[in-house]
Amino acid sequence: MPLFCYAYHCLKGPLRGLLLVCMLLWGLGVHAQVDTLRQQADRYFYTQSYARAIEGYVALLRQDSLTVEGRKDVLYNLGYAYKELGESPKAETVYRQFLELGEPTPQYQMAYLYYAQALGYNGKLDEAQRMYARYQELKNATPQGSNNAGTRAVGNAGKATYRVENLNINSTGSEFSPAFFREGLVYVAGKGAGGANSANKGYLDLYYLPNRADARPISFFGADGKEISLSTGLAPSSTGGRKLGRDTYTRSTSNDSPTIGTYAPIGFSEGLGLKSATTAAGGSAQIFSKELSTRYHEGPVTFSADGSQIIFTRNNYTEGRSGRSSDNVTKLKLYSAELTDSGWSNVQELPFNSDEYSTGHPALSRDGKLLYFVSDRPGGQGGTDIYLSRRENERWSAPRNLGPQINTTKDEMFPFVDENGNLYFASSGQAAGLGGLDIYTVPMLNGAVVGQVAHLDAPINSAADDFGLITDGNRSTGYFSSNRLRGDDDIFRFIRESSLSGCRNLTLRVFDESTSAPLDSALVIVKARGEGRDQQELYTNANGEVNICLEANNDFIFEVSHEGYLAGTVGFTTSGFTDEKSTRLEYSLLKFETEPEDALPASISGGQGRDKLVISTLRGTVTGESDKKPIEGVKIVLRNKCDNSVKQTVTGPDGRFEFELREGCDYQLIASKSTYGTNTNAIKKIPAKSEPKLVSADLKMLKVGDVVTLDNIYYDSGKWDIRTDAARELDKMVATMRKYPSLRFEIGSHTDSQGTAQFNQYLSERRAKAVLNYLASKGIARNRMAAKGYGETSLINQCRDGVLCTEEEHQRNRRTEFKVLFIK
Repeated sequence: MPLFCYAYHCLKGPLRGLLLVCMLLWGLGVHAQVDTLRQQADRYFYTQSYARAIEGYVALLRQDSLTVEGRKDVLYNLGYAYKELGESPKAETVYRQFLELGEPTPQYQMAYLYYAQALGYNGKLDEAQRMYARYQELKNATPQGSNNAGTRAVGNAGKATYRVENLNINSTGSEFSPAFFREGLVYVAGKGAGGANSANKGYLDLYYLPNRADARPISFFGADGKEISLSTGLAPSSTGGRKLGRDTYTRSTSNDSPTIGTYAPIGFSEGLGLKSATTAAGGSAQIFSKELSTRYHEGPVTFSADGSQIIFTRNNYTEGRSGRSSDNVTKLKLYSAELTDSGWSNVQELPFNSDEYSTGHPALSRDGKLLYFVSDRPGGQGGTDIYLSRRENERWSAPRNLGPQINTTKDEMFPFVDENGNLYFASSGQAAGLGGLDIYTVPMLNGAVVGQVAHLDAPINSAADDFGLITDGNRSTGYFSSNRLRGDDDIFRFIRESSLSGCRNLTLRVFDESTSAPLDSALVIVKARGEGRDQQELYTNANGEVNICLEANNDFIFEVSHEGYLAGTVGFTTSGFTDEKSTRLEYSLLKFETEPEDALPASISGGQGRDKLVISTLRGTVTGESDKKPIEGVKIVLRNKCDNSVKQTVTGPDGRFEFELREGCDYQLIASKSTYGTNTNAIKKIPAKSEPKLVSADLKMLKVGDVVTLDNIYYDSGKWDIRTDAARELDKMVATMRKYPSLRFEIGSHTDSQGTAQFNQYLSERRAKAVLNYLASKGIARNRMAAKGYGETSLINQCRDGVLCTEEEHQRNRRTEFKVLFIK
């Protein structure tokens, strides 16, 4: 028998009862300590302070009082925190411990995915594939919207939506297979009659657009595949051509003439899988490299992450001599080169080329260790297949076919791999295709397939050939090639306008404002904006939580109530989110108590102030941050730090409030209203036995949709560097971001109309990104900010092109604005 239990067993009568009480109090104290530590760790976790969260969770795991479910929840969050900090070995260990506690409920099924990712990063590919397969099984068996207990899908949670733009860099010939290089694009196009050497007419070369901002849309496509002109708002004529650079404030381009294209794909072995172009590249592009250019085909290409190395496709041509196969055909080969002060040099042929078959279409992984490429070499699945080679000891390994899950009996071409390892490729043999070549994606871990091949929806894919896609890890934006317009290949840009999954997971936690204890069975009524939308009634679980899958790009109101508490509402919008992370929202309810006799009426109107104060008084007015107008219906709570007592009132049309203060006590002032950010302020104590004082506490509140303009953000002409005077203004925004931890906003940069519209658009985008980078350097998380340049499209006065204005009038248009996307 343990010593403590033995001592209890030996005691009799009152002593035993006293010890029993001590034991109970000790146990309650331990549980209270654990609950406090858990709340602190969770607070750090959900504000993405992962290092601090890890400290709390590790301390929690040392407590013997954790239940099995509590330990599982802590391990799940701890593993995720390690994953986000890039500590894959620790994440692997934690998720293994989590899964050893039993098969996870649907709420935790993502643990298999995170565990698979950690295993893959740690080089354990076979085990990673098994875990990913298990994740897919659970995912396919779980109905949509039920990934969490109590989860409900609200609104039309459909497929991801995209905006596809036809760009002004396209000509009557072919432009295709873009690659990111520095701030621009390198792509393949025909030299044509305008080429540097007329003898090269009909061959393809590499072109370079130094600034991607110069690629401007001239039309766009909706999900139905119809093209809409930006100049007329109507679908272009099927017989007419397009006219580039058409607006009232941009210079004409060399392509401002109606054109009709004629172009069609052919076999891979005959060239690059495409016919040769007949005209020069459009837009403001230029020949990429004279050192790499030959009289034969060049491209597609891929670059190392730092841009110092290129791997490119070219016809079999080395040191001025072309090679041919035994049947007298010039095949494709892969070559590498290095960037030096004098240009691209040290051109080397890759070791797995052959004169007898083609090798091309390279794609480097972000770390430069994996090279995907296309070949019709013997032993494949049929047609052209995608292969993988690894960089080992400064040498490329023997190629490995990616297998039948990716390669088919037809053609797979144009691979690309993003920074997360997802592989994109074009195929004419995969299922679910819309016609010709279609674009597909599949998750990869260290070169191993760990998921299912997925077909990208329209309008990215169409009934024509779609191929050569490049994008970021979240597929938020990117470029691809298609011959959907007139049969000639063009480059298109896409922008994702919704979540990849079509809905956004939100966890709403409801708790007691005084004790922070979770409220079980609180009623949450969810209302989505839009006609014909049914409201949803949900109840919180024992943790005070309800999980909802919300429709993308919509606004919502949550009405929260619980017996014995004052009901409240909170707003939420899924607009502006493009990442795939779940969101957590916490909302407190104030317990209903009868107000003391000295409580003030619900609202205080102006002119009711006392002529002479007999007791210290707090007065203030609540106004909007942007419009400065009084806000009615704001709940004002005043908490006395001496005894934790609470007084409250609600503002009237004048936005005013008033409370009596007790000398010698600090106070906390909390202002809240649906769709506004909760404003919390500290009121310092008035010294005891002092004369009654009037304390002023005017409050400003932000709401979703507010636009805050910082007029003092100045830049040197034509530059985007943050000046010292601008930094002082931006530091005010840093303080606001820290005051509202849930605040997400868009940084909008505007220019005046001086200079060309293209340069102003580019300049505004760079300035918006510079502001974002500055705020990030001050510790503001990047996923709370979005940068957008508006150029000269949103002038606030008459100073458009052709209008004579003063410098002061132009300065009004040079502004930086912050638009609130989400706040609580």
